Amino acid sequence: MSKTLVIVESPAKAKSLGKFLGKKYTVKASMGHVRDLPKSQFGVDEKKGFQPKYITIRGKGDIIKELKSATKKADKILLASDPDREGEAIAWHLANVLDVDEKTPCRIEFNEITRQAVQNAVKHPRPIDHRRVDAQQARRILDRLVGYNLSPLLWRKVKKGLSAGRVQSVAIRLICDREDEIQAFVPEEYWSLTAKLLKGRNGAFDAKLHKIDGDKAHIPDEQTVQGIMDDLRDKTFQVASVTKREKRRQPAPPFTTSSMQQEAYRKLNFTARKTMMVAQQLYEGLDLGKEGPAGLVTYIRTDSTRISETAAGEAKDFIAQRYGPDYVPAQVQRTASKGRAQDAHEAVRPTSVLREPNNIKDYLTRDQFKLYKLIWERFVASRMSPAVFDTTSVDIKADRYIFRVVGSVMKFAGFMQVYIEGRDDEEENGESGTLPALKEGDKLKLRSLVPKQHFTQPPPRYTDATLIKALEEKGIGRPSTYAPIVDTIIKRGYAIREKKNFYPTELGFVVVELLKKYFQGIIDVEFTAEMEEKLDGIEEGDVNWVKILEDFYLPFRQMLSVAEKEIEHIRVEDEVTEEICEHCGRNMVIKMGRYGKFLACPGFPECRNTRPLLEPTGVSCPGCDGELVLRRSKKGRKFYGCSNYPDCEFVVWDRPAKRKCPDCGGLMVTKDAKGKKVYRCCDKDCGGKIITTGEDGDNETPDGTEEKQIHLT
Repeated sequence: MSKTLVIVESPAKAKSLGKFLGKKYTVKASMGHVRDLPKSQFGVDEKKGFQPKYITIRGKGDIIKELKSATKKADKILLASDPDREGEAIAWHLANVLDVDEKTPCRIEFNEITRQAVQNAVKHPRPIDHRRVDAQQARRILDRLVGYNLSPLLWRKVKKGLSAGRVQSVAIRLICDREDEIQAFVPEEYWSLTAKLLKGRNGAFDAKLHKIDGDKAHIPDEQTVQGIMDDLRDKTFQVASVTKREKRRQPAPPFTTSSMQQEAYRKLNFTARKTMMVAQQLYEGLDLGKEGPAGLVTYIRTDSTRISETAAGEAKDFIAQRYGPDYVPAQVQRTASKGRAQDAHEAVRPTSVLREPNNIKDYLTRDQFKLYKLIWERFVASRMSPAVFDTTSVDIKADRYIFRVVGSVMKFAGFMQVYIEGRDDEEENGESGTLPALKEGDKLKLRSLVPKQHFTQPPPRYTDATLIKALEEKGIGRPSTYAPIVDTIIKRGYAIREKKNFYPTELGFVVVELLKKYFQGIIDVEFTAEMEEKLDGIEEGDVNWVKILEDFYLPFRQMLSVAEKEIEHIRVEDEVTEEICEHCGRNMVIKMGRYGKFLACPGFPECRNTRPLLEPTGVSCPGCDGELVLRRSKKGRKFYGCSNYPDCEFVVWDRPAKRKCPDCGGLMVTKDAKGKKVYRCCDKDCGGKIITTGEDGDNETPDGTEEKQIHLT
């Protein structure tokens, strides 16, 4: 009996394929790459057309030996690594190591690990695509040219252990530039004015000042708003116009890699790295009991929102049966892929919409279930009818002033029956709920005028979601690179993640300023985006990969030469504290690690003493006379413990609040939840809970501004 050897990257993928292919096939795993550029050497000969020197990755010897043994027993070899450039490069390396003729039909690929997709793939093998291999090889060599030249320069001039990658440097620049904007921002005061009105006895509603003398209302200060209120004191409020219309809200398209990472961050609090790790598990396949191993989602590295006709038909039938024919649109709105999208694969979607999350929940881990449910709901919603709202816009005239209120009532849930896309900002949309019956000419009673002070806000700091969104919009990196970019800037100490926001460290600022001054092209956003397009062009056959590297490397070497001569040694000073090292008596300094700040002895390497940096909360420990301080676990997770540890071992995960529980007088902890603060008593037997819209004990509105209310009689 003839035997076919199929080689994939992972054991999980091998297990899934083994189920679909039967006894004539042997499936083995390469455990990812088997060859790469050496870590201890430059590994690229720029004088010989940037010829790379590939070596066997340490620890892969036994795997290669096992694969070679398996090839001798097989009549045919199929390389089934992932369907992207990196997967193509893995297949090419395997072909070289295993003496497989890459020009023969030895390569198969599939977008989903299902029986039909896999069996169809093995029937249609093809030769290895050298344009894809060249595109991946050029990207790898380009990153090596930058990293292995820039990083040693930073070691010599700034600090050992630093790195400066081609794409990560642009990402940290975005974070530093945003911080500069925030620090330079000067807030401007402005006011809004809300009229609390009444139609009849029970028809109370609010309307905001919209126009003054036909122009958009702008109230710069308290004196101006007070003058407006004085002017309105004896004015008649009358409905000037009522506009009713039907408003449709379209569903979001199915996930790309980027949108999946963003939404998993918003809704599940997953970092990009965690999202991709869990998504890979769903793609490679999981054991579903009697059903056996099955890939639950399509390929997870994609920038396309298109789906196959088969998946579209299955979703249409499912929606009609589950939710009714009204939820199936006559035509699904198509979302065009963005300009730089490769559109090589389908969107990220469930391999079968019939595999509902709750039906397979018992076979998934908690994180796998959460992410699969998110992918499933997003896909189903994307194929459903739009939501329909009845909106009413009412203009109310009071002499030269126009107040406006917009009411919105859902008429048909549509896709919102299943899923609503998350948002990076939770600002109000300016719409209220149901309004009383109003018609033109109706006179209204003014109950009160409520002025409110505001200040313009600086641009927000980047989060995982908004940084990935910015990188995608600017054409920096590709779907497979977003998670490693975010991970690297944290590991290298260029930025820290606090309350979900990225803050650049002093080290990050120093490195970015150096790169801006001496390597403007490397860290320039437009330059990096153009380079990404050139690398994409290699796969299309439009450009020669060696020519791209030559055009880049000559000016880059000149920049290196100038920087080496002109940059003097830069010392990033540590902040000295009053804490004394118990080992040598020196004043300890604040250092930055991958999990944030910590105390360290400046006598390193002679003295290696380190300590957690205790950040006080101002809240007394309920277990003793100590104070609760911010600490971090070994994995970097924040918690709050007593300053008298280890004598007192009291700990809580959520931030302690200064206010006491109104029921038992005990300690309360707090969390922010969509513009509101939720206070919860630590005593489980008590269960006290408070929900407010302000800070600890302050009478403030959600945006932190005081609200003044003047009642008119």
